[in-house]
Amino acid sequence: MATKNIMIVGVGGQGSLLASKLLGRLLVDEGFDVKVSEVHGMSQRGGSVVTYVKFGDRVYSPIIEQGEADFIVSFEKIEAARYIKDLKKDGTIIVNTQQIDPMPVIIGNAQYPADILEEMKAKGVHVDDIDALSLASQAGSAKACNIVLMGRLAKYFDIPYEKWEAAIEKCVKPAFIEINKKAFDLGYHQ
Repeated sequence: MATKNIMIVGVGGQGSLLASKLLGRLLVDEGFDVKVSEVHGMSQRGGSVVTYVKFGDRVYSPIIEQGEADFIVSFEKIEAARYIKDLKKDGTIIVNTQQIDPMPVIIGNAQYPADILEEMKAKGVHVDDIDALSLASQAGSAKACNIVLMGRLAKYFDIPYEKWEAAIEKCVKPAFIEINKKAFDLGYHQ
């Protein structure tokens, strides 16, 4: 199997590292060679966080170069715009429609860009947008956006639903398994 490249991008505190752990665990359990690499900017709550997940028969490097991502899972719209250059021409970007204002917007030095997703779509990018925050809240916790997004990503893979659930059970603390399973299900079936 040719190597597949997935980028998970978001803002510190959104759970992108748990999402990459879940994805890595699932892919290892499926018998793939998997490399996961975290790249942090100012990853304290509010700063950009990027995780690379590469898998296939044999993976030599965890880094995904510009224009090589088969999928980008973005936890926020500006992060989608920031990393769109890394998506393959025929790739898919899954975007949480949530807006998290960066510091320049918060202090009034900039405005949040309008119509980010519409601009991407107008350029021919395959954008799969989802209101993960509402679905996570429906599941029982707004913090489960990351798992809602993993549910949406799962639709693009030929891996049985039950195996994704098993990975959730292995990666999530027992007290939060049921909420996360519900969040995954809502993302998957949305």
